[in-house]
Amino acid sequence: MNIPRVWAPHAHQVHLDCQGEHRPLTCRSDGWWWDSQPLEHGTDYAFLLDGEGPYPDPRSAWQPQGVHGPSRWLDHDRFTWHDAGWQAPPLASAVIQEIHVGTYTPEGTFEAIIPRLDHLRDLGITHVELMPVAAFPGRYGWSYDGVALFAPHAPYGGPEGLKRLVDACHGKGLAVLLDVVYNHLGPSGNYLGRFGPYFTDAYHTPWGDAVNLDRADSPEVRRFFVDNALHWLAHYHIDGLRIDAVHAIIDTSATHFLETLAEAVERLQARLGRHLTLIAESDLNDPRIIRPRAVGGLGLDAQWNEDFHHALHAALTGERQGYYEDFGDLAHLSRAVTRGFCYAGDYSTYRRRHHGRSAADLPGRSFVGCLQNHDQIGNRAAGDRSTQLLSTGLLKVGAAIVLTAPFVPMLFQGEEWGAGTPFLYFTDHQEPDLAEAVREGRRREFAAFGWDPEQVPDPQALETFERSRLDWDEREREPHRDLLQWHRDMIHLRRHHPAFSDDRLDRVTAHGDEQARWWVMSRPGIVVACNLAPTGQRVPLMQQPGKILLASAPGVSLEAGGVQLPAESVVILETSDSEPDCSLLPFHPHPNPSPASGRGASHTDNNQNRP
Repeated sequence: MNIPRVWAPHAHQVHLDCQGEHRPLTCRSDGWWWDSQPLEHGTDYAFLLDGEGPYPDPRSAWQPQGVHGPSRWLDHDRFTWHDAGWQAPPLASAVIQEIHVGTYTPEGTFEAIIPRLDHLRDLGITHVELMPVAAFPGRYGWSYDGVALFAPHAPYGGPEGLKRLVDACHGKGLAVLLDVVYNHLGPSGNYLGRFGPYFTDAYHTPWGDAVNLDRADSPEVRRFFVDNALHWLAHYHIDGLRIDAVHAIIDTSATHFLETLAEAVERLQARLGRHLTLIAESDLNDPRIIRPRAVGGLGLDAQWNEDFHHALHAALTGERQGYYEDFGDLAHLSRAVTRGFCYAGDYSTYRRRHHGRSAADLPGRSFVGCLQNHDQIGNRAAGDRSTQLLSTGLLKVGAAIVLTAPFVPMLFQGEEWGAGTPFLYFTDHQEPDLAEAVREGRRREFAAFGWDPEQVPDPQALETFERSRLDWDEREREPHRDLLQWHRDMIHLRRHHPAFSDDRLDRVTAHGDEQARWWVMSRPGIVVACNLAPTGQRVPLMQQPGKILLASAPGVSLEAGGVQLPAESVVILETSDSEPDCSLLPFHPHPNPSPASGRGASHTDNNQNRP
């Protein structure tokens, strides 16, 4: 349909501004205004409401002049796709990499990512997760302040660039997930409130008034955001959505917005014949978000597991400030991998209340686990990655735990080679008052974590953005090359060893010694033994290991009832307690590089002192 229309229920007159020509629109009883003439592809247009404006189309698919400029009509059928028959891999077998388009390459565009897809495929990544791409103010930013929610950001390459990237990903066997934000819109270029009751002051989010999902005139608001999700999945062939901060999506309706969204995506999946995925970011520790609708859940497929991240980060770094106050003991890490959530109705010292609900009956594929993501790096004062906080040995331990845990693993861009570049918070607001408000807000936020507010980089400075770009040349230098090979070997092991096909949490056991600093996780068929201490030590094992699959350092030796591990190292051991049908899928170890190659990252000498 190429007839322009807009929902403006409170307007008395609406005109279409079509390249200087003002055409009156006809109102229907449901608050929708329609034009009688179609628009051609590439035509610029906007709307006048009761003589005010012109304002860009709330559903604009193309904003080539930025979020304050006119919309441009887009004919999606003009693009030629080459991914007929494509199916995304199931989430249960996924390995995700999160990417920020603007900093992933020097060019900072969709199409500039395409030459890097071979790197991701060779690494073993199955799903590329793009941070939000909906048009936002300025040239660069994190993009969580998007305001033209249907339009890919023009400096990234606009609609054509995004389609080319998704098409290329599918051609390389990579699925694409997209981060979307439905809990708020950015403050600059947000014209939705001019058109209708898209927001309510009945609730507040950390970013301002909440989206109106359950108050008067909310049905069309709900429809707007559901249609936005379907827009990305259908017109851009996106394979799934990561929904930002669902705890800030406030809806007291009997049928929650997320349930409505899940139903709509399920219907689209049936129509398209493609597997589609919904992943939530939630701070609630409420498994109802990911329980099936048939048993009273909201029906999303998975959610980010913040407890797992916090427990792992605190265990490796020793940090205890802010929300890490609730974590740090190895017991927290054990609870995360065996129960899903650490806090499942338990008392939270940081929150000063009981938090969460049990999710132990859900499969591991219901959770996405990571050591790093954009939030946990960028919401640090200096944007420092784990690379700046941990030794190479502990980075390998952290990677091994993420990639052997029963959850869906996710890496943040460059994590696979221990990128030394920070990922800072950056914005490009053109309004001086807004820019200053962002600066002051960041300083206040970091003061609560004990960081010196004066040391916080200016988010508006171009240097802050440029420092966050990946340095791809690092991959060829040590210790980055060593870490990259370790990640490749770990991902190969995860994707090919039959033990990882069982993600039942009740089949996972984990325990550790806080004083000695060792930790062991067991799954049917494998044991992961970690030495977090700065000196070598013997780690006791309950199972009798059969052979070493991977070790992060030389010098691992098997002993009766245990394994001798070097300082800050990890070993993955095969055991004999795998499922009976696993014998139908024998594991063929990934060949290690020869010592002469200089890539002695992983060691699989299966004959080392075997008892």
